[in-house]
Amino acid sequence: MRALEQEALAGLLAALERPDEPTSRATLPAHITCSATVIDREQRVLHIVHKASGKLLTPGGGYVENDRTLLAAALREVCEETGLRPDDLCLTPQLLGKALDIDVHDIDANPAKGEPAHQHYDFRYVFYLMPDRAPVLERQDEEVSGARWLGFSDVRSPTLRAKLLAAKAQGLDGQPQPVNASALIHDGQGRYLLHLRDQREGIGLPGCSPCWAVAPAA
Repeated sequence: MRALEQEALAGLLAALERPDEPTSRATLPAHITCSATVIDREQRVLHIVHKASGKLLTPGGGYVENDRTLLAAALREVCEETGLRPDDLCLTPQLLGKALDIDVHDIDANPAKGEPAHQHYDFRYVFYLMPDRAPVLERQDEEVSGARWLGFSDVRSPTLRAKLLAAKAQGLDGQPQPVNASALIHDGQGRYLLHLRDQREGIGLPGCSPCWAVAPAA
């Protein structure tokens, strides 16, 4: 599969070398899109019925100017199309913010929008559903006509299905787990921003504001 994927993604690699913005819908004959693979605690994946194509797909769409990352675009799209809230979803410990799959698929021409036939390079990000039970979905009526939860083996995309089944053996099970994150903020002058946590017993200088500290010499 790896050799086939490398061949399929050759066009994406070439597009990234060109001056055109690869995430813009105006970039043809292909551009980047994003989608969200939402997994619940029963190891089912959320699919929507897309009105334009009539196909059963994972939620997703194009990158817009306010999206800071492709991951943020995928999160925004799934929330817009299904009514899920950002706090209904979390990243998986196995993948965190990495895309599980990049799918290349053909898009038919849309004369109403003045769009010729083209291709999408779809970056697929995985989220776990946080609630114990799937909330009632409030689908985006102008784009979505229905929704279904499908087991890994029934996922419509062959490449996504294969990667989910492989990831399942590595612990991708739909069970949310706490994931810690931290940020290193550097001022460009050899200092890092440190924060004192007052709630810890015995902490020094309680009530002190965050301060800059010089990194120790190696």
